[in-house]
Amino acid sequence: MLAEIAQILLLVTAVILGTFSAISLASFGGIIPSLQGVTRQMLRPAAYGQWFLMMTSFVILISLFIGHDYSISYVASNSNSMLPWYYQISAVWGGHEGSLLLWVTILATWYALVVRFSETLPEELLCLVAGVLAGVQTGFLAFILVTSDPFASLPLPTPMDGNDLNPLLQDIGLILHPPLLYMGYVGMSVAFAFAIAGLIHGGIGSAWARWTRPWTLYAWAFLTVGIALGSWWAYYELGWGGWWFWDPVENASLMPWLAATGLIHSLAVTDKRGVLKAWTLFLAILAFSLSLLGTFLVRSGVLTSVHAFAADPSRGIFILGLLGVVIGGSLLLFGFRAHLVESKVGIRLASRETGLLVNNILLCTATFIILMGTLYPLFEEMMGLTQSSVGAPYFNAMFTPLSLAMLALLAVGPRLNWKRHEGKAALKMLSIALIAGAVIGAAVWFMTGWHLMMIVTFILVAAVVWSIGTDIRHQIRNASSMLAGLSRLKPHYWGMHIAHTGLAVMVIGVVCVSYLSTEEDMLMTVGESYSVGDYQVTLEAVNDIHGPNYRSSQGVVTFELNGQSTTLKPEKRFYIAREAIMTEVAMDVGLFGDLYVALGDARNDTQWTVRVHDKPMIRWVWGGALLIAFGGVWASFDRRYRANKELKQGAAA
Repeated sequence: MLAEIAQILLLVTAVILGTFSAISLASFGGIIPSLQGVTRQMLRPAAYGQWFLMMTSFVILISLFIGHDYSISYVASNSNSMLPWYYQISAVWGGHEGSLLLWVTILATWYALVVRFSETLPEELLCLVAGVLAGVQTGFLAFILVTSDPFASLPLPTPMDGNDLNPLLQDIGLILHPPLLYMGYVGMSVAFAFAIAGLIHGGIGSAWARWTRPWTLYAWAFLTVGIALGSWWAYYELGWGGWWFWDPVENASLMPWLAATGLIHSLAVTDKRGVLKAWTLFLAILAFSLSLLGTFLVRSGVLTSVHAFAADPSRGIFILGLLGVVIGGSLLLFGFRAHLVESKVGIRLASRETGLLVNNILLCTATFIILMGTLYPLFEEMMGLTQSSVGAPYFNAMFTPLSLAMLALLAVGPRLNWKRHEGKAALKMLSIALIAGAVIGAAVWFMTGWHLMMIVTFILVAAVVWSIGTDIRHQIRNASSMLAGLSRLKPHYWGMHIAHTGLAVMVIGVVCVSYLSTEEDMLMTVGESYSVGDYQVTLEAVNDIHGPNYRSSQGVVTFELNGQSTTLKPEKRFYIAREAIMTEVAMDVGLFGDLYVALGDARNDTQWTVRVHDKPMIRWVWGGALLIAFGGVWASFDRRYRANKELKQGAAA
């Protein structure tokens, strides 16, 4: 009964949203202006009503999982009576149908939040934004109802128990990672909706950028945390010790993040100077289009991934069609209308605007490189050619020089002035930052003898940190005290430097873990010891234990260093319902590195394969990502983004 109610609610939501989207776009798009009054009347009831209906449907699906209703096909495929209750909840988005329902529920939440907290927007613009969001949501609801119904029933007889959740997904990472990642993915629809509304209405300027930027920052911050959590999950759950594999699904999330990073910087230019309007609109369209492309790659099954757990090629055609409508329609509108919004004001070569434009070009180049590397095997398969593998060597070779160029730009960009900066002064700032970095880098090389690439990267990171420090000192130079000066700095300024500091921290982690990691695979008998680096490693025992829905062989491995001992307990688990074997690693986590051990297969009754990793500074990778996200959220608190500006003021800027 509950399942049938949820199906009806989804259908009603689709009808309401489809109707509102059509009326909104037709009325404020100039096709049927007489319907503008109806659109205004429907705006808030439609926004809040669709959120209530979607949340009710989602809660019903959760209740079906907790209630072990195996008459529902999706529940029977992804749950089991032995599954702990918290995994029963996360199993809701552990498969294709539930993850799509989560996607649309999150979109409904963004939609309602935009309407609720955009009261300072001109109502005609808000109606257009809501109409675009309603149209996108209608498309995905149609996808769910036609091909991916999570409430579909099984034919009788009802199974006594379910198939269980994929053991890889029975982890805290699944509880947190998909919702946060989807908050970022789907949140890009808000910037997309503002872009389409701006193209239709024509009011693109400083005010429009200020309205759009906080929503973009929120979505970007969620996407940053989601990607970081996915990397962390792969690191400890997949058992291979890596934190980034350049996997198609990883790439699918990184591409919209890069485009959104460019969009945030471009919005700053449009806000401050009223230029690069068409470019900003294009990036808003690109970021959401890449989010949809990522959804297609993950859900269609066209690419193989260690992260893809719910793929169905037959459903991919529907997503591809939706992708074509959204991307094709928006680019067509952009082609016809972009020239009407572009400013005639130029930008000088030595200026912050130019620095941000170069930053955008580098980010878009990186996005294109990842896109080609991800899709190239698919194109080969479509052409009937021998399918090649595009892996880490390609991406690292192409991405590394771009990353170094972006770090160099980051060392000088924030110090450049808006409108105009003396070329000699800019060159002087860059030279000072690089010299300071070179001195630090030379000292590091002399003390450690590290790889040249590490030294170059540390020089650039030191230059970035030096630039941030000198810029803050410059901003507070006329204050009565340092504390008074720091307190007057605005949230968007602090957010920028916090995010840039986070990037520097993350780069340090990436470089150290890439060049200084050690790995050792050993065949060990219980009681046997090996030397791994400075550690004495001993397999003390292998014990049989029982979990709620699995049996496990648990190793007891000790690490001795300078008379101090650490004991870790990796496991080899057998999940009963799925008859699947999984590796559960054990780690000794520290600020400056992880000790990581995985228990492999038993060669006989007494010998086991043991894999040991030493991962220096790896926590800095995820710590830096969290700092980046925090900087984005902090920047969104700037009061300028909540100022009540008239649309015509923004258009004239």
